[in-house]
Amino acid sequence: MIKTEKYVFNNFQVNSFILYDDSGECVIIDAACYDEREKQQVMEFIEGNSLKLVRNLNTHCHIDHVLGNGFISEIYGIRPEYHEASVPLLFAAPEIAASFGFVLRQIPEPARYLQDGETIRFGSSELKVLYTPGHADGSVCFYNKENGFVITGDVLFRDTIGRTDLPTGNFDLLMKSIREKLFTLPDDTKVYAGHGPETTIGYEKMNNPFIR
Repeated sequence: MIKTEKYVFNNFQVNSFILYDDSGECVIIDAACYDEREKQQVMEFIEGNSLKLVRNLNTHCHIDHVLGNGFISEIYGIRPEYHEASVPLLFAAPEIAASFGFVLRQIPEPARYLQDGETIRFGSSELKVLYTPGHADGSVCFYNKENGFVITGDVLFRDTIGRTDLPTGNFDLLMKSIREKLFTLPDDTKVYAGHGPETTIGYEKMNNPFIR
């Protein structure tokens, strides 16, 4: 069984997740930890629970979601994994970070690129990669059927959707991603979004005003 620990990091209030199971292996999704207090929280949880970090996964590479990648790479030797279509977003990352008052000193090379439909494994657990562009090129979600949850980054939120007015955003493409990749999941699938509270696929089908 996968256990989930959620943190809310940096000024953009990004939800970062540490997933782990009884094997003691764990992954971090959207390592958004920026200041020393946030980094300490990650280290204390991993070390305090005797976990071994084996993967660093990004739902997409907007600056608010990747601020901790350098830290994870430096401290744990784990480079990030993201979809190849996200690469152009990283070229402008230092400049964009500076415009929001962040200092991005390190952009680690990826360990590998994620592929649509592939299975990510850690310990005795699996996550399926769903390619869901529209909010940004390279956006992916991570689905676990056994435990009934999907981590959606900035694709789908409770009662709303990801913004599409940023570079590479596309409203029609986002709607296609949500309808074909997320709304085909069971209604009771829990949605862990990149910002804000949890929801379910069924609730969003019935109540999300952008997708009726």
